[in-house]
Amino acid sequence: MTEAAKKPLGYSDTPIIPGSKWRVHDGNRPQPPVVTPGDFPTQEKAGTPPSDAVILFNGHSLSQWVGKDGQDAPWKVENGYFESVPRTGNIHTRTEFGDCQLHLEFSKPEAPGHGNSGVFMMRKYEIQILNCYDFVTYADGVEGGLYGQCPPLVNACLPRQEWSTYDIIWIAPRFAGDQLMAPAYITVFLNGVLLHHFQPLQGPTRFRALAEYKPQSSYGAIELQDHGDPVRFRNIWCRPLSLYSSY
Repeated sequence: MTEAAKKPLGYSDTPIIPGSKWRVHDGNRPQPPVVTPGDFPTQEKAGTPPSDAVILFNGHSLSQWVGKDGQDAPWKVENGYFESVPRTGNIHTRTEFGDCQLHLEFSKPEAPGHGNSGVFMMRKYEIQILNCYDFVTYADGVEGGLYGQCPPLVNACLPRQEWSTYDIIWIAPRFAGDQLMAPAYITVFLNGVLLHHFQPLQGPTRFRALAEYKPQSSYGAIELQDHGDPVRFRNIWCRPLSLYSSY
C-alpha cells in the first residue's frame, strides 16, 4: 500500500455542518455515485443519455409511452425520432416522476403550421413548443413560456426543421392533505440558454384562465401535446432527483 493510499481522507476534528451529521471535510462521508455523461446532440445526430437516466425514447420504440386512451402511443417512429400524428391526441409516459431532470430534443415542421406542441410536467404544467423564430404570439405563449404564466427570459428559438433541446429541472409541488406546502418550481434551458431559473408556478397551466392549485400527488407522468402539427422528438430521458440526505 502506498503512502497516498494510507493517508486518511479529510479530517475528523472539524465542526459538524449544520443540519447534517457530517463534519466539514469529513473523511467518512460517502462519495457521490459515479455517472457516465452522455454525448451532446448535433443537428445531424441525437445526443446520448447519462448512465443513470431513465430512457424514455431510444430511437426505436414508443414502448415507454401511451396514448390518451391508455393504449399504445399512436405517433409514428422513423429514422431515430418519433413524430406526432395530428388529431390522435397527446401521449404520456407510463412511468410517473417527481422531482427530476428531463432532457428532450425536438424539431418543428415547415409551414403552414407553427410547430405547436408542449411538454407537460405531471401532465399539468406546460412548457410551450412553438416556432417563434419568425413568428410572434402573446408573450406567455411563446416557445419556452410557462403557458399562461411566465414568458421566457429570452427567445432562444432555432429555425424550423432544426433540432432544439430542452433541459428541464422540475421540483414537484408539495401538499399536506389539502394544504399546499410548497409550489412547483422549474428551471428551463432551451438550446443551452437559461429561460427560467427556479421559477415558482402559480398552479397547473391553463388557457385564458388563472392557475389554481388543487391537492395532488407529487408524482405524475410526462406528457407531449398533439396540437395539430407534426412535431418530431428524439433522445428523451429523465433522471429522478433526490436530496443530499443519502450522502
